Amino acid sequence: MLDLLLPLILICVSVIALYRKQDVYGCLLEGGKEGLRLLYSILPALVVLLTGVHMLRSSGAMEMLTELLAPLLTPLGLPVEILPLMLIRPFSGSAALAVGAELMASHGPDSLVGRTAAIMLGSTETTFYTISVYFGAAGIKKTRYAIPAALIADLTGFLTASLTARWLSCL
Repeated sequence: MLDLLLPLILICVSVIALYRKQDVYGCLLEGGKEGLRLLYSILPALVVLLTGVHMLRSSGAMEMLTELLAPLLTPLGLPVEILPLMLIRPFSGSAALAVGAELMASHGPDSLVGRTAAIMLGSTETTFYTISVYFGAAGIKKTRYAIPAALIADLTGFLTASLTARWLSCL
């Protein structure tokens, strides 16, 4: 049934557009042009962002940051193994998903680390990616307080994810 949903939506939209005597193909082409213009405006920021994430992981800088910041996590109640996920999540969703999968494969999905990673992946945002896409699409060059506020929200999400995972482990 779900396989028929998309074709049904396309048929309904086409019938409605034909009933209203609109040029369906012309509207489709105009939407495609607008999408390409948007892609052209945000593509440079995305390429730089994804390249930076790859360089961070490949260069070993992620491991250095993890070792450097690990002593700060223990008083906050965060598992040290989660730090790579915390560092990569604001930059890239796909890289964070890969890190989360690695954590769950090595520690198990029902472990404290696995549960914390799963909750973090579901409750935090790819801050820099989102800001580059939305601000780039809107033509905003100065982010002002958006990035600090979003990073504080991410930190709140990380801490809450850890507390929630610990709480769920006690049940």
